[in-house]
Formats: sequence, structure tokens, C-alpha cells
Amino acid sequence: MGKKKFFRGPVKREPEPYRVNERINAREVRVIDEEGRHLGIMDINSALELAYSKELDLVEIAPNQNPPVCKIVDYGKFKYEMKKKEKKEKKVQGGEVKEISFRPTTSLHDVEIKLKKVKEFIEEGNKVKIRIFFKGRERMMFEKGKEIFYKIFEKMSEWAEVEKEPTPLGLNQYIAIIRKKK
Repeated sequence: MGKKKFFRGPVKREPEPYRVNERINAREVRVIDEEGRHLGIMDINSALELAYSKELDLVEIAPNQNPPVCKIVDYGKFKYEMKKKEKKEKKVQGGEVKEISFRPTTSLHDVEIKLKKVKEFIEEGNKVKIRIFFKGRERMMFEKGKEIFYKIFEKMSEWAEVEKEPTPLGLNQYIAIIRKKK
């Protein structure tokens, strides 16, 4: 006997954000062609015929309008462009917040290596949060933590600026860094 196969259930897919072709349930639609020209209000069957004759899809982009607005496009390409647009909008909003941690006993060489990583993050358009965390007897070294921050400031002053000054929070100290404005 071979290995026993287990049924893992149906594949879970996220629902499609747009209704396409036969899934459009309006009787009449406002149609826009692939070049962006307005073709007018048509019944759904003639709009589908027009899309199929061009070997493209009819995609409902504004379902809340009266009648709904549909565009004749290649749906795969349309989805790709929408994902690309979302990613670009996320970048414009300021990107992600990356965090790099140091200890008060971190050697200068390790600090330089971590600063290279900080520079990469900032060049990608992300904000960077630098954290110095203290353990045990290191809690007495809060001043040494500030010294490390000032060393970091000196090394990165050409390509980044401090958004938020060093703030102690429990056993940690934080600063936020962004790209230097030109």
C-alpha cells in the first residue's frame, strides 16, 4: 500500500474585487473602451459581445453608479496594474517603519554594519526606528545609550535626519530617522 493521502479541503482564494463578464448583474451598463473613450449606455448582452469581439473582458469598475460603469480591458493586465498602483500609493504614504536594535555594549564595527542596513532602508523610502535596549545592570548606562545615539547622528548626518529625538520608554530608548530633505 502506498502513502495515505489526506484531503486538505478546498483551496481558499480571496474574492475578486471586480465583477467580470457574466458576473455583472445589471441590465444596462455605461461602457468605456480600452482607450478610455465613452461608448455610451448599452444593454449588458451587447456590451459583452463587443468585449468578446475584441477578445477582452468587460469589467465593472463603478458598481454604485446608475447605470454601473464597465470598462473593456484585459482583466489579468488590469489586476496587475491595480496591484502596482496600490504598491506605489503605499510607498508615497511613507513606506514601512523598520526597526534596528542596539545594546549599550554594541561594538563600533557592529554599529557601522547596522548603519549600512539603516541607509538601505532609508533609500528604499522607509522610516527607521532605532532602539537601544538595556538589560540587567545596563540600566545604569542610560547616558551611554545617548552617547551611542550621538555617534549614530554624526555618521548619518549626510543622508538622514532625526524625526524624533531620543525618548526613553521603559528599558529602551528610541529615535525615529527619515531621509534628509534636499
